[in-house]
Parts: sequence; C-alpha cells; structure tokens
Amino acid sequence: MNVLALDTSNRPLSVAVMADDQVLATTTVTVNQKHAAQLLPIIEELMHTAKLTPRDLTRVVVADGPGSYTGLRIGVTTAKTLASTLNIELVGVSSLAAIAANVTTDQQLVTVLFDGRNDNVFAGVYRIVDQQPVAVIADQHIAFEDLLQKLVALDEKVVVLGDLDNFQDRLVQQLGDHFVALPAVWSLTSAAQVGRLGQALPPVTDVDAFVPRYLRLTKAEADWQKQHPEEDHNDYVEKV
Repeated sequence: MNVLALDTSNRPLSVAVMADDQVLATTTVTVNQKHAAQLLPIIEELMHTAKLTPRDLTRVVVADGPGSYTGLRIGVTTAKTLASTLNIELVGVSSLAAIAANVTTDQQLVTVLFDGRNDNVFAGVYRIVDQQPVAVIADQHIAFEDLLQKLVALDEKVVVLGDLDNFQDRLVQQLGDHFVALPAVWSLTSAAQVGRLGQALPPVTDVDAFVPRYLRLTKAEADWQKQHPEEDHNDYVEKV
C-alpha cells in the first residue's frame, strides 16, 4: 500500500510518503505556519524523492482533528481533493492519537492535550496496546480542571504530551509521581505516525461528506445556532 500522510492540524506541518510501514520520504516543518502555501510543494517534492507518481498512491491519510480550524481545513480539503481526483481511499486519524503513538511502551497510559484557550483543552487519553493507541477517554474539548480530575481518578502513571506550558505545574501538583514528562520532541506530530495508524483503519465511505473533527463549535456555528434555535444542529457543516 502506497500512502500519502498529512498533518496540518496545528503549528507543525508534517507530510510522509510510505510503502506499507516503510517511510520513503518525510518532512516536518515547525518554524513557519504557512500550511496553505507550503503543503502542495512539499507533497510534490516528497513524491519525487520517493520516485512515485500520484497514480501510484492507494490511500491518503490525514489528521482530521482536533486542532487549528484553519490548519484542519487545509489538510482535510487537500486530502479529499486527492482522494476524489485519484479515486483512492481516504482515512482520517485523530491528531491527538497520532502524537500518543510516539510512545510505544506496551500498556502505558498517555494523554495528549492541545491548549484550547480560557483554561480549556482538546484532549484524549490512550493506552498503548501492541504499539497502537487505544482510547481510554475519548477525544474532547474539556475544561482543564475536569480533565485533571479524570486523570487523578485513573490512579496510574500517565505520560502527558502536547501543549504543557500553561498546565504542567498543576499536573505535577495533582498527579505527583503519576505524572510522567518526556522531552518536547515526543510531543511533535509525525505524518509517519499518521500514516502508520491510518493503514490499520477502514477508509471513509463518502469522501464528499468527510469533514474535520473540530470538537468545538466555531464562532460561525455558534452564531448560526443562536439565529436558528429551532433547527437540527447535528450536521451544521453540511447545511452550508
């Protein structure tokens, strides 16, 4: 299986070209958040390096959220366009799970969090089983204090990855010896991990209906709901 994997869900941009579990070419950029301008040239360069043409691809895998709204739209739109144009499979992978996959210790508990502002986070908790992150607490947008209480209740050592700057002191205070910190590089997204996880997942059944998993209403959605309180809110994205 020849796979193109993309992650533009946050500040880093990561792309990988893979043949099954072998990484043929990969690039991760962390210094400039110019995903719209950089993504396609990087894809083209990596495909050339891997000596593959677009028609050689069998699957495109994209980190579908949570994360930056703009970043997610860029990655998901690119992945959908390629899947539709090339008539290949499309798979979405949790942006949080892709980072949790950096940890490979079997049975290790891992939580990944992104700063959602106002002391809220996007977070998921996983257990590593046969080098795969298995959800223990589903990805969600949650008040940090509520997440912290859930971690305390698990009562075991947990590796915490992601955006820790505003939260590490409270994690240490509440979790004590159960808090496990790793160097910052472990929190860096890797399209190779996105591709690895995506090869084990079923493709989406409807490419056109595939949308990012924001896990929180955008301002436009919140405003729309206020203006249309009588409407069904389940499929807002499809309404527009």
